[in-house]
Amino acid sequence: MAEAESIQRLYGVPHSLYTGVARCYLRTQGIPYEELPTAHPDFQERILPVTRRSIIPVLETPEGDVIQDSLDIIDHFEARGVPYSAYPDSALQRVLAIIIQYYGSQSMLKHAMHYRWTYRTQQEEFLRDAFAAGAGEELADRIMSRMNSYLPRLGVTEHTVAEIEASYFQLLDTLNVHFRKHPYLFGGRPSVGDYGLIGPLFAHLGRDPVPCDIMKVRAPRVYRWVERMTAPGLDTPEFQGYGSEFLPGDEIPETLVPLLEQIADEIFPELTDKFVFLDDLIETHRPEDGQPVSDKPHQRYVGLVDTQFRGMPMQSGVEPYLVYILRRADQVLASVSQTEQQAVRAFLETYRLADALPGNRGYSVDRRNQIEVWER
Repeated sequence: MAEAESIQRLYGVPHSLYTGVARCYLRTQGIPYEELPTAHPDFQERILPVTRRSIIPVLETPEGDVIQDSLDIIDHFEARGVPYSAYPDSALQRVLAIIIQYYGSQSMLKHAMHYRWTYRTQQEEFLRDAFAAGAGEELADRIMSRMNSYLPRLGVTEHTVAEIEASYFQLLDTLNVHFRKHPYLFGGRPSVGDYGLIGPLFAHLGRDPVPCDIMKVRAPRVYRWVERMTAPGLDTPEFQGYGSEFLPGDEIPETLVPLLEQIADEIFPELTDKFVFLDDLIETHRPEDGQPVSDKPHQRYVGLVDTQFRGMPMQSGVEPYLVYILRRADQVLASVSQTEQQAVRAFLETYRLADALPGNRGYSVDRRNQIEVWER
């Protein structure tokens, strides 16, 4: 048993999308941790003064370091070495894993929040119990109402609901086929793509009663993957002899192609429109290197764009954080040979994903002192 002082502290709640990502990663890697709710006094006294905003998950290391954001928590441990690295060695798999991570952690907020709040009446007791357990009875209603109010800026409206649900069914069908043949997206261990998808597919869609029932009935192999992702280590008894490595030779399984096609259909033109918005913002305001992306730490949206989801018009909030995620794909390409770069770019062009990479725009987004800032 690990000594108490070597245990990581994870601040979050069971129904949190991003806490679920960090929790799955810690369990897969066998990293001892203790999970504490935001109502814990240490969160108020020690964590908030550092993060300067009420955000989860936050990891507090035994050495006293504070790391917020599931992406940064993963990268913190990756840099130190883990049993099952979440980053494939090959360039194409790694770039695609980052794009899928973006899709799961950002684009699928529509699906997650729609099924949680549009069906609130059918799930009221379940949701109320979860929010009260995490924040206390007095704050539960206030937090639930605030979360519900986010739907329009995520593009969840009466015009897009039918397409969001059609997208969820399509995703379940595609992944159900894939997970019959492979335990994870790219082989025998979860990638950052898996961790991106598990956020919405566990905390909301694989846990809240309405979407969870749909998943169990329509796509039992996807539900089994959710169980696998949330279990300790690699929970793969159905795949005896498969191994724990990523597929060799930068192989992309045929069963993954429909997922890539769906991602291309759904992240554009929204992502392109957001890039244009950010380009114009930079050109107009010309922020200095290190300048916060917003006036207040808790403000992550910098505006709204008129765009589309699966052909339906909508508005969507613009978070510079999207650049923080996707620029890592550019960094992968910058680290490999010209020949490898050309092969990856050709694949991305074929599957209409090339424009998911920010490229050289004259700016990027970094995180310094716990806050997102412009990088010039």
